Amino acid sequence: MRFDLVTIFPEFFSGPLDYGIVRRARETGLIDVHVQDLRVFTKDRHRTVDDRPFGGGAGMVLKPEPLFEAVESLLGYGFGDASRQTLPDPKTAIILTSAAGRLFRQETARRYAGLERVILICGRYEGVDERVAEHLATEEISIGDFILSGGELPAALILDAVTRLLPGALGNEASSQYESFSEMGTGRIGATAVGASPAPTKDREVAQVSSHGLLDFPHYTRPAEFRGWTVPEVLIGGNHAEVAKWRREAALEKTRRQRPDLLLP
Repeated sequence: MRFDLVTIFPEFFSGPLDYGIVRRARETGLIDVHVQDLRVFTKDRHRTVDDRPFGGGAGMVLKPEPLFEAVESLLGYGFGDASRQTLPDPKTAIILTSAAGRLFRQETARRYAGLERVILICGRYEGVDERVAEHLATEEISIGDFILSGGELPAALILDAVTRLLPGALGNEASSQYESFSEMGTGRIGATAVGASPAPTKDREVAQVSSHGLLDFPHYTRPAEFRGWTVPEVLIGGNHAEVAKWRREAALEKTRRQRPDLLLP
C-alpha cells in the first residue's frame, strides 16, 4: 500500500515514520511512504504556497494551484477543470486533513486499509482554498473537535492507524481484533466475544453497541498483586470461556463509564 504526504514541512515526518510498526512495515515493503514537499510546485522565487482570503479576515489560506499540481504529479494525470473533471481511481483516497472534516474513526481506518493508495494533504495556516476540498480531495477528515497548527500530526495518526490494520503489520494478527473501537464491539451485547456465553440479562438492557464498537477491556500483567491491588481472579483461573465473558462485560462497563456516547440509547 502506498501513502503520499503532501506538506510544506517534509522534515516533520522523519520522526513518526522511523519507529515501531510503521518503520517495520516500511522496511518489509508492506507500505511505501512518499513525502512530497508542496513548495516544489510553486512558481515564484519566494516559493509562496498561501495568500490572503477573499472577503478579508485574519490569517492566510493555502492556494489551490500548488496543491492540485502536487497531487496531479503524484498520480500522473490531471484533474481537468470546471468544464470537465477527471475522477481519481476508486482504489485511491485523496484526504484533506481539516478541522472542518468528517471525524476519523476506526471504521474509517478499516476502509482505507482496503485501498491501494492514500494521499494525505496536510492543511496549514487559516485553512485551504475550498476548491481543494470540493474538487481535488475525495474526503475531508478531522481527527477531533480541536484545532491544531497544521495537518501533519493528523496525517501521521491516520497513516499509523491504517498501517496497523494491514495483514502482516502486527506480530499477532488477533491484536487488532480486540482493541478499542474494534469490530468485536459491534452488534448485540455478548454476541461476538470468542468463547463467551450469552451476556447476562442486565447487559441486554443496553439495546445495542454503536457501529464504533466498545472500548478495549482492561489489561493486567505480572505481578498479580501490586501495592495491594490484585488482578481479578477470573483472569488467572484458566477458564477461557469465563475470561471471555469477563472481558466483554468489563469492556461494556468501561464504555459506559468513559464513552457512553458509543452506546445506542
